[in-house]
Amino acid sequence: MGLFERYLTLWVALGIAAGVALGVVMPGLFQAIAGIEIAHVNLVVAVLIWVMIYPMMIQIDWSSIKDVGQRPRGLVLTLVINWLIKPFTMAALGVLFFKVIFAPWVDPQSASEYIGGMILLGVAPCTAMVFVWSQLVKGDASYTLVQVSVNDLIMIFAFAPIAAFLLGVTDVTVPWQTLLLSTVLYVVLPLVAGVLTRHALQRRSPTAVGDFVARLKPWSMAGLIATVVLLFGFQAQTILDKPLVIAMIAVPLLLQTYGIFAVGLLGAKLLKLPYNVAGPACLIGTSNFFELAVAVAISLFGLHSGAALATVVGVLVEVPVMLSLVALVKRTRHWFDGVPNT
Repeated sequence: MGLFERYLTLWVALGIAAGVALGVVMPGLFQAIAGIEIAHVNLVVAVLIWVMIYPMMIQIDWSSIKDVGQRPRGLVLTLVINWLIKPFTMAALGVLFFKVIFAPWVDPQSASEYIGGMILLGVAPCTAMVFVWSQLVKGDASYTLVQVSVNDLIMIFAFAPIAAFLLGVTDVTVPWQTLLLSTVLYVVLPLVAGVLTRHALQRRSPTAVGDFVARLKPWSMAGLIATVVLLFGFQAQTILDKPLVIAMIAVPLLLQTYGIFAVGLLGAKLLKLPYNVAGPACLIGTSNFFELAVAVAISLFGLHSGAALATVVGVLVEVPVMLSLVALVKRTRHWFDGVPNT
């Protein structure tokens, strides 16, 4: 594991601190960046997210999908959690906390926006960071590729309808064109670019894909940190002015994350998955594609909205929480020891 992955929490923490500090010291710069948008899609954020996602998309081996029928249980577990459980539990927790428990301290408009941001997190299963979590628990890399590939295929068609349905039932108006545009921009186009690049590289030599991705890795790292800096810079004053709001948003997000992880871990145990499939399956089902959620929240509600803030809080808790779950997966390895890898 490289230096960046090993100290990922530290780099993200430094990025958060730098973003908040710069946002306070140079608010005009971040306001100018916020104004660079087309159809409510911020172009600077789009570029940074592409820089971060593109190398990962190149690594996806679409031909591996044909082998999924040989060991379908891990994939089934991930898909059930991602598309039949997770979005709806996130919406339910959002409504419970911001329409009931926290209602005396949050105005109705802000509450709806916080719920909207949480829903976008819940409907966006992890893509970019999946390979990091799988590597940390020594998961089956090929199987992880299958899970990511199938999830991305489903996300192309399911993200917009599920998000629109859940946002609609929580009394938030959904501009379909913006939502669909964001899905195409942050999912479909990177996938197509990755597939075409991978195909061209594989025709050149068997090692070309790995070599090219290795050269792009520093740019991907820079994209991740720059995205964190930018997002927290946009929200700097809000974070400083509303620490209680940050804490309130974090509570249901933490409950959702650990709750979904528990469901995944129990499901993996009941399905008798081998460890190298069970570990990644639990983490893929738990983690979020926060880049997409943030981008869509910004597109739908605006850079300074409660929804954007909720997705940024998702970024805040994502890495440290997922690292704690990696540790839990390792500690429960004995649950799966002796299970045949078939």
